[in-house]
Amino acid sequence: MGGSSHTRRIVPKTPFTRSTAALTLRWLHRIKREKVGLAASVIQPVVWLLLFGSVFSRIVTVSTYSYIAFMTGGVVIMTTFNGALNGGVELLFDRESRMLYRLLTSPITPSSIIASRLLFVLGVTSAQSLAMLLLAALVGVGVAAGALGVVLIVLTGVLLGVGILLLSMALAFTLRGHEQFFSILGFVTLPITFASAEFAPIQDMPHWLQTVAMLNPLTYAINGVRSLVLTGLNWGALGSIMLVLGLFDAAMFSIAVYAMRRAIEL
Repeated sequence: MGGSSHTRRIVPKTPFTRSTAALTLRWLHRIKREKVGLAASVIQPVVWLLLFGSVFSRIVTVSTYSYIAFMTGGVVIMTTFNGALNGGVELLFDRESRMLYRLLTSPITPSSIIASRLLFVLGVTSAQSLAMLLLAALVGVGVAAGALGVVLIVLTGVLLGVGILLLSMALAFTLRGHEQFFSILGFVTLPITFASAEFAPIQDMPHWLQTVAMLNPLTYAINGVRSLVLTGLNWGALGSIMLVLGLFDAAMFSIAVYAMRRAIEL
């Protein structure tokens, strides 16, 4: 017989959990090279809480609570927000170095790339949030909702962080380079921060800014955490906040998956 046959070998995909675990370990190893960035991400919210808390306490009146107590919820959420918003940049660096495309053509499950990044970044930001609550306790600010409140604060931060990180990853899959990525982050971070309940109660803002703030997912997360710190647990209000954040996460998940599929096709 003169003919010859060629059999294409199909490499089976690694199970999702194993792929996710392996990639999460990869991010953990990378953190050893990012000690300065990690230290800065811890120091920044400390500065916000202590410095801004002292300065704004002379300007903003917040009923019977100290301004540092009022601001604690905002600082905890901003810790998660900043970490999640910058969380997609590692994927962008992987795109620029072609590592992302090597990963996508390897036996790993593609969705594990997103899952591992979520696990890693939200694990780090949750630990940082707990550190901020500990710092607040050292300056006399406790959590009115107790130990359960601490758990719910971390959960609220995670719900916000999922959506923000998915948006960041969508940008990483879409933009051509890290210069564009950091330009966009630099442009939107301050407006998003000040158009939220971070520094002042919603009712003290101009009417137009109140409208913008109510469209900002940060406002819902900050108000949820702030109520747990200042007044205690209100399941109805907190449930509504978590529902809003869950819908935000679902929308960002759709965007991130679409962006990733486009990146794979290209």
